[in-house]
Amino acid sequence: MDFNDTKTAFSMKSMTDLRNAQMLFTAIQNPVLVKSLKYMTNLALKVNLPVAWVVKPTLYRQFVGGESLQECEKIVDLLRTYNIKSVLDYSAEGGSAIEDVSRAFEETMRSIEFAKGKSNIAYTVFKPTAMIIGSVLSKAAVDINTLNEVEQAELDNFKTRVTQLCQRAYDNDVRILIDAEHYATQGIIDSVAETVMRKFNNKRAIVFQTLQMYRTDRLEYLKYLFNDSKEYNYIPGIKFVRGAYMDEERALASRLGYPDPIHPDKYSTDKCYDSGLKFVMENIESFELFSGTHNYQSNMLLADLIDAKGLRRDDQRVFFSQLYGMSDNISFNLAAEGYNVCKYIPYAPVRDVLPYLLRRAEENTSMAGQTGRELQLIREEIARRKG
Repeated sequence: MDFNDTKTAFSMKSMTDLRNAQMLFTAIQNPVLVKSLKYMTNLALKVNLPVAWVVKPTLYRQFVGGESLQECEKIVDLLRTYNIKSVLDYSAEGGSAIEDVSRAFEETMRSIEFAKGKSNIAYTVFKPTAMIIGSVLSKAAVDINTLNEVEQAELDNFKTRVTQLCQRAYDNDVRILIDAEHYATQGIIDSVAETVMRKFNNKRAIVFQTLQMYRTDRLEYLKYLFNDSKEYNYIPGIKFVRGAYMDEERALASRLGYPDPIHPDKYSTDKCYDSGLKFVMENIESFELFSGTHNYQSNMLLADLIDAKGLRRDDQRVFFSQLYGMSDNISFNLAAEGYNVCKYIPYAPVRDVLPYLLRRAEENTSMAGQTGRELQLIREEIARRKG
């Protein structure tokens, strides 16, 4: 398997698609340009200026599947022809007001119904902070005993919403991913996730808990879930990611006076991630796994572990995943070799998904190695097609 096989990697892309991606990733490499774009976009949103004409042909086209579930169908169906399944992620920001929470909840319910019976949609997903008013979750994370009656009711409603989403997923036989959040609020989310896994994962993993492996405590937490599953007779669904809030987490730890929860360097994070993969695969009879990473070594390691374990490459307990618009060289080459692969596809109206897109641009700017690899592979494929 060769992750540098650009012919396979970009088999779904036209030359126009490749040139657009080349221009976008070239621009993303410029941090000044990205910061300026973020400033101008936020300003335009505040004064209600139209922004879709700028964003839709660029960032939106590269990283978003569409404005609605129905608009995503074309991409979902196309990916399926390359043996790649999809995860449709409603990526509008929520949680600042009850109207936002209700909208996110109802849309996630629709996504579960939409996925029912569709073999080309591997999982559904939701962001826990979209299911509760953010100020209530933050206050509860500091000291749950300080919540007033209205706030306590909202926290209870959060638990009810999560349970209802997982119940609907269970009823429809659709797997559902619970995304991870900041360290300060993750403890509450862990507790809720454990409760719903105990309830709905008795025969197979329907609910998946996300572990950010850049955290120093997550390997031990994985082992805790393993032991907890034996006590309560359920199958943990585990989604591994490296993590997305490193700078924010360190700043928050410094401000609030608790130990930095993040591994000190990339080597330690990589080691923790790969140790998690090994632990799950050693005990795969007790787990289901969703590995969400763009890291070459971790993807190759998991492929090797699957083969070494003597599992079928399309064993439904193990999935690889990368973000839509990135790392097609990993996704398409894994899929071509028969492994289970899915693309994480955000969707939402342009204005609603802008915070996600701006974060994606900033993350790519800070991931110089990742962006450089994307550009190099795109250039190689353009040159190959030119002959």
